[in-house]
Amino acid sequence: MVEAATTMGYEDRRVRRSRALITEAAASEFLAKGYSGTSVDDIAAAAGVAKRTIYNIYGDKERVFRAMITEAIATAEAYSERLGTSGLTDRHTQSGSTLEQRLVDIARDLAQSIHQGPVVPLRRLVIGAAGRFPDLAVEYYQRAPQLVMSQLARALSELDAMGQLVVPDPELAAEHLAFLTIGASLDRAMFDPSRPLDAALARAEAGARAFYRAYRVTPAGDTEQ
Repeated sequence: MVEAATTMGYEDRRVRRSRALITEAAASEFLAKGYSGTSVDDIAAAAGVAKRTIYNIYGDKERVFRAMITEAIATAEAYSERLGTSGLTDRHTQSGSTLEQRLVDIARDLAQSIHQGPVVPLRRLVIGAAGRFPDLAVEYYQRAPQLVMSQLARALSELDAMGQLVVPDPELAAEHLAFLTIGASLDRAMFDPSRPLDAALARAEAGARAFYRAYRVTPAGDTEQ
């Protein structure tokens, strides 16, 4: 049995290779067919391994699914963390771009990640399996979309402290920014993934500029609200 090669915290390289192949194949199959529509036979065929190998390493389809979703969540979490460390406030000190343009850049980055990455199919998969795996649905929300919102709120709070924006409620402002820039496009993509990326990027830019106008520091003597 393959699992016999795993002892005392050491995993044989053959097991690591098989695990990686299985996880990658499982992601492709589950994202394409959903949990109920995917069988262990499908995953084994896509991974190029024996069905018994999957049972030896994971035990059953549910554990394969959990491992795949957990890995996908970790990837989404890493992106969310990068957004917080290389976003609005860092760019302020590293480039000469205006704050409005930095907001546009982050909005376009978010839109592109949604429409060119696995965000939409992963959301569909998690939502579809939420009744069977409610804990994974909660974990996905906390470590992916909620983390993005927390990172945005933190950055907007810092910009308020720096006097670059007027943000009395950072969490609410983060919601405004997210939904103005990607909310409608994400909703559309959940039902119709064929919508062109260019349209989503244009909406993201328009939303970021609208957000800036709403939260910018009004110059003295400027009566615009």
